[in-house]
Amino acid sequence: MDNQQLHQTFLQCGSVSTDTRKITSGSMFFAIRGERFDANAFAADALSKGASYAVIDNPEYQIDNRTILVDDSLAALQQLAAFHRQYLGIPIVALTGSNGKTTTKELIHAVLSKNFRTGATVGNLNNHIGVPLTLLSFNSQTEIGIVEMGANHQKEIEFLCGIAQPDYGYITNFGKAHLEGFGGTEGVIKGKSEMYDYLFTNDKMAFINLDDSIQSEKSDGKERFTFGQSHSADVVISNISANPFVSLEFNEIPVSSHLIGIYNAGNIAAAIAIGKYFSVPNNDISDAIANYIPTNNRSQLLDKGTNKIILDAYNANPSSMAAALANFNQLDASYKVAILGDMFELGPESHAEHGSIVRLALEANADTIIFVGQEFFQHATDHPKLTFFNTFDELVAKLQQEPISQATLLIKGSRGMALERVLDYLN
Repeated sequence: MDNQQLHQTFLQCGSVSTDTRKITSGSMFFAIRGERFDANAFAADALSKGASYAVIDNPEYQIDNRTILVDDSLAALQQLAAFHRQYLGIPIVALTGSNGKTTTKELIHAVLSKNFRTGATVGNLNNHIGVPLTLLSFNSQTEIGIVEMGANHQKEIEFLCGIAQPDYGYITNFGKAHLEGFGGTEGVIKGKSEMYDYLFTNDKMAFINLDDSIQSEKSDGKERFTFGQSHSADVVISNISANPFVSLEFNEIPVSSHLIGIYNAGNIAAAIAIGKYFSVPNNDISDAIANYIPTNNRSQLLDKGTNKIILDAYNANPSSMAAALANFNQLDASYKVAILGDMFELGPESHAEHGSIVRLALEANADTIIFVGQEFFQHATDHPKLTFFNTFDELVAKLQQEPISQATLLIKGSRGMALERVLDYLN
């Protein structure tokens, strides 16, 4: 079955799935092999749960004409997504970056949906499987598609751009994330810039934050739409503050938000600029930003007992950790405590980067800073403001003996640390 035939079959189904736990009636199931399992074995289960077809790449699991045999199920999914993208022919806005991708994507979606029927990446389904699934979720009613792209090694963004074929692109920033896979900071810049390579090679356009020198330099002389605090920007951003929620102005129009952290100002500004480019009315842009509420442990402001909590436990890397501490420094509170967890995927740079955060914490405007995890524990030092725990369980034992109360807390760590569990032990 060629791509066109597979696409015609897909259009009859209307949706795809790679997980038998999430099968919808009439969908097309793709059996994608994992490192520890052969998903072809679940084809019969998918059909029994209501899938109309199952795409498999192991002939041993053929059942009847409802199973479609291909050479490689993953490649078939990716090729189908690229074909569907061309079939729809809608504008695609793609974004990547070290920090802030998902928040920025949600903000762009909120702004553009004021004027258009938009489709966007669900959650952070932004890899070699998630991007195809996102594209296949768009249909004839979708007017603009917004596609988030994640990467942890070279050539990944190049590959994803080849599937999504974006008309517009935005890179949030070039930070110290996934250093192990990219091979250091310069590798991060090179890897993320693969989006610029695609856009400019194919005469497409980039949205550029002129306040970021790397973005500005790499897009100089290219097709771009700019924003930033410079008066030369297409959309001028001013009066940025975070007390604790971010507010700013664009072209002298005030915008408030439910996002905390001055680092979110750039994410908001990007959504504003993209809204302006697509002629969304100013009041609609302002309303969309003001009504966006962050979820999933991303820069949430919570109350727990007697404590006020900044929960930013979805992910962490040296750049986002430093930004979170800088924002915490600016908050006006009588008693401030930061609980910081290990940062993952830093490779050979891990020891040095964790040490840098410990030194940064010594200068932070906080009463107590608690470090959790084996990487931070290697830098344990005797200082009245700093406390180190090798494991989360050790932290819990301490909190059960000496609960934190009447504090403003910052909780931040990599997803694998699951530091939101701390909330269960606060008074």
